[in-house]
Amino acid sequence: MNAPLRIGIAGIGRMGQRHALNLAHRTLGAELVAACSPVAGELEWARDKLGVKHLYGDYKDLLAHPELDAVFLVTPTTLHADQIIQGLQAGKHVFSEKPLALNIPDCLRVEQEAAKHPKQKVMIGFVRRFDPSYRDAYEKVSSGLIGRPFLVRSQTADQNDPSGFFVRFAPTSGGAMLDMSVHDIDVARWFLGAGGAKRVYAAGTIAIHKGLAGCGDVDNGVAICEFGDGQIACFYASRTMAHGHETLSEIIGTQGRLMIGQNPRIDRVEISDAHGVRNECTPTFYERFAEAFQREAQAFVDAVAGDLTMPLTLRDATEATRIGIALTQSLRSGKAVDVE
Repeated sequence: MNAPLRIGIAGIGRMGQRHALNLAHRTLGAELVAACSPVAGELEWARDKLGVKHLYGDYKDLLAHPELDAVFLVTPTTLHADQIIQGLQAGKHVFSEKPLALNIPDCLRVEQEAAKHPKQKVMIGFVRRFDPSYRDAYEKVSSGLIGRPFLVRSQTADQNDPSGFFVRFAPTSGGAMLDMSVHDIDVARWFLGAGGAKRVYAAGTIAIHKGLAGCGDVDNGVAICEFGDGQIACFYASRTMAHGHETLSEIIGTQGRLMIGQNPRIDRVEISDAHGVRNECTPTFYERFAEAFQREAQAFVDAVAGDLTMPLTLRDATEATRIGIALTQSLRSGKAVDVE
């Protein structure tokens, strides 16, 4: 057997803990050997819950850990580009959560640095590409089942969080169109086989969380994206769903359509009572995509171990960021934006 891929994780907050659990217990060929966070409580969690012995408060110290093969970045988006570059320069393979960066120059810096290190793998976490239902739909579209796909409608809609966690997060997230809709943008480009966008338009409103006004963000937004080859995508982002998390994508082709996630059910139980016939829904994105996150980590480890081509490229991540930034500009200006 090949030696396991020795991984250090940076960022052990809400999402980082999910990734850490997958790496420690569910990913074949991986060994979680180190963790990094400036938050003492997060390091204590890694030590107490996962038995991670090597704990660091500084990312540079993590990269200096002896015999470390790869790093998993679950850190604020503002840090992604620099930390990916630092990881590559330290000789590590790098996985980073989406988005790649908050601006295009940083995306291009990462692409340029990665080109200097062709033996090292870099992967950005667009998790829907690893979800079994999305994979099945993609294979059906690729086989020609619905003819030529020309329109995608996709949404990311989170259950309302009265605590306003994401309001505090908004100043560094890039806003709903980049933080949330970047997944839908990637889905659209993936299914349509689309290259760059030509023009976008976005509009939004603050339905509940008035604190978002201070950073130019919204809690509900809609957008349309025109691609250079005439294909179209429509996006919806929401932070205020009452019933739970609802990811939904529809692909329309010349001979049919496919829908993924039309009913955000948490399981196959149906309840019949005085309120009617219903099912319970996925409360958060993680319950919906738990299997996909595990498959994503496995795909990264397998690609490194087998020297395989990554399932998506840095250029995919850059183009998704480019469209997300243009949508944010349109949302704030109230005007359509030509994408450069």
